[in-house]
Amino acid sequence: MGEKRVSRWYFGGIASCGAACCTHPLDLVKKSGDIVFGFLGTKTAGAQAVPERHRHVRTRLWRFALEDIARMQNDMKLPPELRRNYAHALDGLFKVWRQEGIRKLFSGATMASSRGALVTVGQLSCYDQAKQLVLGTGVMSDNILTHFLASFIAGGCATILCQPLDVMKTRLMSSKGEYSGVMHCLKETAKLGPLAFYKGLVPAGIRLIPHTVLTFLFLEQLRKNFGIVIIS
Repeated sequence: MGEKRVSRWYFGGIASCGAACCTHPLDLVKKSGDIVFGFLGTKTAGAQAVPERHRHVRTRLWRFALEDIARMQNDMKLPPELRRNYAHALDGLFKVWRQEGIRKLFSGATMASSRGALVTVGQLSCYDQAKQLVLGTGVMSDNILTHFLASFIAGGCATILCQPLDVMKTRLMSSKGEYSGVMHCLKETAKLGPLAFYKGLVPAGIRLIPHTVLTFLFLEQLRKNFGIVIIS
């Protein structure tokens, strides 16, 4: 009789939060487009790290078990006189609710949820398939190098899958009323050509691939060392 370890339900949330702590500077670079600002940080950048952790706890924990105060992350894109300068996640939540209404809190929700679904498909299913293919070669065993290779492939798949929706989500959440809805945004973006849906693909990959790799490396180590033992 042998034994194996399986993940506990909350390991995905812990692994993703750990990965987010390492890749948050890359996330700021992707969202702000300012490398110096992203890596050196300011008071605003520090405040943005808080909703990022909240987002990962909410979405990744439940994603692995069974997006986002992104208005805070987009605040730096506005002219200084129009910035909201939220102090922290709850401050941003209540200010948007009081000043713009509860409906504004769900701006871009369709794109965000659709994007989240595609990221899940790209990361989880592609990781499992890539891992099986790597192990099936008989060249590599179930070790950290295999986990790295499989998660790198999964991160690339997730980036390609979700980038079109990521572009549309950003357009919708940053719009000032230019779009009447998702379909209008889709049509306007399509007029710019197919490559418009993949604008920012490289920065997106630079952010998402390392995050995916670290998430699965952490997850596999949690499973290996603290997982539930099953006798087979």
